[in-house]
Amino acid sequence: MEEKIRIIDELEAKVGGRFQLTALLQKRIRELVAGAPRLVEIRSDNPIDIAIEEVRAGKIELVAEDAE
Repeated sequence: MEEKIRIIDELEAKVGGRFQLTALLQKRIRELVAGAPRLVEIRSDNPIDIAIEEVRAGKIELVAEDAE
């Protein structure tokens, strides 16, 4: 359990807070479910695990919708 909390804290610090992390993960998970290619190689096929590892690796970031 402590490992999961540490990972969440790490991700929150990387993206700028819990709200930003949640928004980023939700968006990326939807993309993965729709068939977007993975940006990291992990054993899991779970889109949540993939998205988390992509954030940890710095492969994705939150972009404001008006900037898209």
